Amino acid sequence: MTRAVVEGYFAAINSDSFADLAEVFADDVEIHTVGAEPVVGRAAALAHFPAVLANYAEHEDRVTRWIETPEAIVTEIDFEGKLADGRPVVFSALDVFDLRAGRIARVTTWYDTRDVRRQVRP
Repeated sequence: MTRAVVEGYFAAINSDSFADLAEVFADDVEIHTVGAEPVVGRAAALAHFPAVLANYAEHEDRVTRWIETPEAIVTEIDFEGKLADGRPVVFSALDVFDLRAGRIARVTTWYDTRDVRRQVRP
């Protein structure tokens, strides 16, 4: 069950079906991304992802490794995207999902912010 919840998260993100995240997030979900203020609460999290991905014409988070425990899942990610102006963006990331009662209670993401800023800078 726990892996299915995280798979649902990636399916929603990758298909731009952001409303589907409501099914996998706890009411008080926290989104922590290196270099950014935390996003707290389901409504804020549902608004967060469309805003973060708004400048991408294409994007995909491909999980390359799963580490699973009953309370947490760690995923290694290869992100590939294309900005609205056609420029590619490629980077690796690490996501840690804390789970509670069959839902995602916290997502913490680490990646090379300097490299990503360089790629997305106009």
